[in-house]
Parts: sequence; C-alpha cells; structure tokens
Amino acid sequence: MRNTAELTKRLGVDIDPETLRLALTHRSYAYEKGGIPTNERLEFLGDSVLGLSVTDALYRDNPTLSEGELAKRRSAVVSTKALAGVARTLDLGSYVLLGQGEKLTNGRDKASILADTMEAVIGAAYLSRGIETARAMVMRLIGPLLTDSAVLGNGTDWKTRIQETAAAGRLGAIDYRVEGTGPDHARTFTARLLIGGVEYGSGRGPSKKEAEQTAAAESWVALAAGAPGPVHGGTHASSPPAGS
Repeated sequence: MRNTAELTKRLGVDIDPETLRLALTHRSYAYEKGGIPTNERLEFLGDSVLGLSVTDALYRDNPTLSEGELAKRRSAVVSTKALAGVARTLDLGSYVLLGQGEKLTNGRDKASILADTMEAVIGAAYLSRGIETARAMVMRLIGPLLTDSAVLGNGTDWKTRIQETAAAGRLGAIDYRVEGTGPDHARTFTARLLIGGVEYGSGRGPSKKEAEQTAAAESWVALAAGAPGPVHGGTHASSPPAGS
C-alpha cells in the first residue's frame, strides 16, 4: 500500500491510519486475504454523512428551489460519476487495496470502486474527527459541484425521470430485470427495463445501480423520441407526455 501522507494532505483531514486503511480496503482484496474486513460499512456511513452535508448546503443556498429540484441536484452531486470524478482529482485509485482480478481489469479507475471508496473515506473522516470536520471536508471537495452546470446536467437521475414519465403517460408498472455475471469481485450487471410488461431499454455496468440507470436513460430517450414500439418489438402503451 502506498504511503498515505500525500492523500491525507489532499483530503485536509488527519484520519486515523488504521481507519483510513480500512476505508481503502476493497472487497476483492479482503477476499484474497482470507476475508478481512472491507470498506463497505464505512461506505454506508459515509453515504449518510455525504447526503446530509449536500442536502443541508442545497437547502440553505437555494431558498426558492422546489423539493423536486433540490432532490435532482442532490442526486447529481452524489452520483457515482460525480464522486468518481472527485476521487480522480485526489488520485484515490492509486491508494485503494485491490485484489489481483480488479488490478488486471483497471479497477483503480472504475467509477463504482472510486465512488464507493470516496464515501468510505468520508465515513473514516467522520469517525476520526467528527461530523463538523467531515462536513467541512465534503464541502471543500464536493461542494464546488453544487454550482457546476455540467455536473448537474450529467447527473440526471434517470430512474426517477422514467418513473415520472411512465406515471404521467399511464404506461404501467416499471420492472427492472437484472442479471450479474463474473466472479464476486469483478461482476458485470445487465439490466432490462420493462414498463407495463414491455421492454423499452437495457444497460450494463459494474453495479446494479449503474446498469439500471443506463437502462432507464435508454428507455427515456426512446419514449421522448416517440418511438413507435419497444426496443424488442411490439407497441408502446402510449406516447410520452408532452414536455417530458
């Protein structure tokens, strides 16, 4: 493992060394080392600290925005893509402890691994230095994204968007069919999106979340384009509502 002094300097927080090491321990590495603890619990904790910090800032800085718009902006800023971008500026990937399989498949630059590790590091900062220090770190590293139009546009929550579109057009129930292939430490997921029993789109990704988001985006584009039928034949229940 690389010396983490430079990483600690970039983070601006003196995180307990053992806690930071845990935050950098991916499950693929833990598996190869006989099942040692992974960073997944810290990721869970960091996700909550991140969500609170971003939500609080959005609420205070945007008094005229609706709840729906605030939620969309939060989703964009805490998205896998956005967090991975922040992690790359920190060169976080070079510090992550990975198994051999992930190393061989460029795991150090996988968006899902980078984003999850970023959340784990936030959790580690919280445990080591408390909520105020952790929130200050979040705002220093991720706060600039709150006013970045490119991030806000690219971070669209397609699952929410397709849910709203399907409901408005009375297209029927939404159903994601997800399948995973490959070993546990390097799985690839494929998601198919059915609306009212009809398939409209599909997507792939290193996590179920990313695969479902891609499938939702593809489906929304098909609906917005007024496609005459679903992706694999048949007919749509109806056209998307105007302005969707």
